[in-house]
Order: sequence, then structure tokens, then C-alpha cells
Amino acid sequence: MNEVAIPDIGDAEDVEVIEICVVPGDLVAENDALIVIESDKASMEVPAPFAGTVAEILVALGDQVNAGDAILRVEAESPATTAPAEEAADGGPETASSPAAAAEPVAPPVEPAPSPIPAPPADGPAASIYAGPAVRRLARELGVDLAAVAGSGAGGRIVKDDVKAFVKRTLAAPALVEPLAAPTIDFSRFGAIETVPLSRIRARGAANLYRSWRQVVHVTQHEDVDVTDLEEFRASLRDEAAASDVKLTPLPFIVKACVLALHAHPQFNASLDAGVASLIYKRYYHIGIAVDTDDGLLVPVLRDADSKGIFELAQDIARLSAAARARKLKPDDLQGGSFTVSSLGAVGGTGFTPVVNSPEVAILGVARLNIRPLWNGTEFQPRKVLPLSLSYDHRAINGAEAGRFVADVAKLLADVRRLAL
Repeated sequence: MNEVAIPDIGDAEDVEVIEICVVPGDLVAENDALIVIESDKASMEVPAPFAGTVAEILVALGDQVNAGDAILRVEAESPATTAPAEEAADGGPETASSPAAAAEPVAPPVEPAPSPIPAPPADGPAASIYAGPAVRRLARELGVDLAAVAGSGAGGRIVKDDVKAFVKRTLAAPALVEPLAAPTIDFSRFGAIETVPLSRIRARGAANLYRSWRQVVHVTQHEDVDVTDLEEFRASLRDEAAASDVKLTPLPFIVKACVLALHAHPQFNASLDAGVASLIYKRYYHIGIAVDTDDGLLVPVLRDADSKGIFELAQDIARLSAAARARKLKPDDLQGGSFTVSSLGAVGGTGFTPVVNSPEVAILGVARLNIRPLWNGTEFQPRKVLPLSLSYDHRAINGAEAGRFVADVAKLLADVRRLAL
């Protein structure tokens, strides 16, 4: 009889069991889903490390578990039982390949974005902050609101030095008047209401957005880009993309343009240190892409985007977007971003103000492509125009730098040949 334990899940702690995919007596094949766990940034399946028969389940729905915790006992199959186990994995009604078992997997929050984030305890908004028990205890002793503290640990995790540095900055800064708390209103006095709790991901995202909005000095630069030539080039690649099973949207071209602009303007591919005294330049180009899901906004990360071509970026974008919507993102998919692109696609709008995905210092918002009459020197012509909105942290980037950055992105998108330089 062998115990199966939670594998390494990065820095995530106290993740919640949200689905149990098997029952005692089930035959499972290697890599079949046993349970589904969810942190604040993502959900993930825990697969069977070997084939066998489930003997006992050691966890229940809602339990919080950590790496190394035993979740069930499996009697490993002998060679003689291999065929039945495979048969059950291929078609049995109780295996993890069934729609019910496959429907629930992934996830940042499960901010920050972007490293796996521990599930927030259900005792208030402060409990959703990404910090360990010792850090929370120190914060309580010092009277520090962890929602106001920027984390310098992996994936934005708050460590003790962050709390201490926050206290030092607060004592040295002039007193600020805190905004009044929103009043509690009994809306049922005015008619029928329904109260629906926020999903874990949406609640975590709300806390991260609030923290970022309070800590980052937001400024937004807007730019309209004539992408008529880009769209013609993209249309010319339609058959080739289809042959490679690639859905070629404008987004991979936008990501490629951003990477080239980040090379030319490295201060946008950086983060401020906790003391706001140094700028940490990142020599990697991991681009976050905002994905709208039923559970809330997720920001999976395109790793090493600078080393990939347009088709490869398109494939990665499609894979990560599908995994996000199916709740099958892995913890590594949600951490390490250095710059974020938030595209509304065809949803609508002529521009917006995206919130910087702290600890990054900038984010590019992309609104709906539209057709406008543009003057070519002799006449107006209908042209395809893409609105861009660059939000940035004014503590790290000044307006002239932002203007040059977004102008370079626009130049790259307006002349697709420049993407090959």
C-alpha cells in the first residue's frame, strides 16, 4: 500500500481541495487526476504517480493541504492487472478522463500575477495577502496592514524585511489622511437582492488591484496606430497558419513589438525595489497576457517571448488562454512576468486605463481595432486603427520615456517589416 502526497507546488501554502476525482475501489492509470487543488492564482490536478487501485482517501473537499501532505492510499497494480487499469483509464465512467473530472482544473489570482499563491483564509480581506504565518504575526504586532505592503519575495510574497521596510518608510513619511471606509448599506430596503460571494481568484485579484492602485503612481499614455499593412500581412498568412493549426490574431504581433521595444527601453522591463531606491532591470522577457475567465481575470506568462517567432507566440497564447479558461494552468504559468499586455480584442472600447500589474512598472492596454478616415497628404483614406493605452509607474518612468516607448511600439506595428529587424 503506497501513500500519494501533494507534489512540489512552488511557494503555495494551504491550497484548498476543490474536487476529488476518484473513490475507493477505482482503478487509476499513471497520470490520471486524483484530486484538484486551488490556490489564489490557479487550480491544478494532482496526478497519480503510478497505476493502481484507490484504497483510501485521506482528504475531504475544502481541506487545506501543502506539499508533502498525504492525500490517499493506492495499492500499486501488479503486471497482471495492467490491462484492466488501462481499460478503466481509457473508458471507465469513474476515471479522471470523464467530463466531470476534467471540468475543474486551473488558475493568479492563482497578482500577481503573477508564483502560486496560498488560499486566503475566510476571515477577511487581509487574510488573502500572500504572506506566511510568521510575517502575519509580525504585521499584527507592528500594526501593519499587509494590503499596503509590496512583497519582494518569489511571486510577490511578503517577507519580514518588507514589513520592516514599510514601517521605516511610514515613520519617515508625512502623515496622510486615509480615505473614509465605504458605508455599509442594507440594499434589501429598496427591493429584492442576491448576494453572491466572489470567487477566490476574483477576490484575490481585487485585493491585488487595490494594493497596486494605492502604491503605484499611475499615468496612462494613449496612442493610435495605423495597422492596415499589418492586418493585410496577417490575412496573407491565414492559410499557412491554418495549415500549422495556429489561430493568428493581432496579439502575437503586439507581444513581439513590445519585446523589441523593451530591448530598446529596458526601464520598462524592470521593477522598483521595496525601498523605492533602486530599479531592478530584468534580463528576461516574460510577457503576461490578461485572460478573461468565468472565475475572473488571470495573467498567464509567455516565457522567453524574445526567443520566439510569431507562430510560436500564437501557439503559446492559445495554449495558455485555453488552460486559463479550463482552470488547468500550472503554478509556473502564472509567475515571473516582467511586462503585461491586456487586450480587449473585439470586445469594444476606444481606449482604457489598465492598472499596472505590480511589481511590474508598466502595462500595455489594447482596445478594439476600428476603421477611421486618415489623411495621407492628398485625401482621406479608410485605415485600420488600433488604440493603445500604456499605463506606467511614474516613480520609475517619466512621461517622455513613456512617450518614446509607446511611439516605438506603434512604429513597429505600423510597419510589420520592422518586426524582423
